[in-house]
Amino acid sequence: MPLNKITSLTNARVKDIIQLRNRKQRAETGLTIVEGHREIARALEAGVPFKELYLCRDYIDDEQAGELIASVKASIYETTKSVYSKISYGDREEGLLAVCGPQPASFNDIVSKAQLFIVIVEGVEKPGNLGAILRTCDGAGVDGMIICDEQTDIYNPNVIRASLGTVFSVKVAVSTNEETFKFLKSKNVKVCATFPQARAVYTEEKLTGAIAVVAGSEQSGLTDFWTRHADLKVRIPMKGYADSLNVSASTAILLYEIIRQRSIYSASQK
Repeated sequence: MPLNKITSLTNARVKDIIQLRNRKQRAETGLTIVEGHREIARALEAGVPFKELYLCRDYIDDEQAGELIASVKASIYETTKSVYSKISYGDREEGLLAVCGPQPASFNDIVSKAQLFIVIVEGVEKPGNLGAILRTCDGAGVDGMIICDEQTDIYNPNVIRASLGTVFSVKVAVSTNEETFKFLKSKNVKVCATFPQARAVYTEEKLTGAIAVVAGSEQSGLTDFWTRHADLKVRIPMKGYADSLNVSASTAILLYEIIRQRSIYSASQK
């Protein structure tokens, strides 16, 4: 099938894609950039609406191109190497870039079973950390993530890349602290927060049942809201000079401890 070709660096579509690197433009259009075969494939699997797909045969083979052309319901354009280098967001030129319109989930999308397993992210600023937390959420099989005090929009291309596209496999909602806490209480979900000053080590608390792990910002940690409302306050032992771990690392530790305890509890019930 013959494709539309873009050979000029001054093409209007090139300018439109570059503008999507800005948060304001993403918010106004409801669109974002998804780059890379793995990320695009995960967006497709999640049913994300595609507007445009751009490919450069200097970086991909005909088989890859054919598979995507057959799968994507969108306008498809073939670019030159110079044009693709212009629109490519990072330094990982895979020859595949899509313009998509993903939408955050709602609380109702997250509710899937009685013993909910949720991650709350409050005020995290760095796209790399947010992406890393999403990868852990995907690996741990959480029911959903809720972002409070959103500092980095969830469909920032850097978040999408850092998450390896798992931003599309994890149900992600955006809300306020107050609305999130109200939702958790309505579903009888315990809130677990990590504080350096907490008395209990995380392995000493019972982390079974419906539970939400709260992760705070890189600079100042959790706000007083979650300090007051957490049902469980735990700490991760620190043996060196630093008093805390990177937010993505501490979240991963808590999530996999929950998996470990749930497995033990489940086995004891048989």
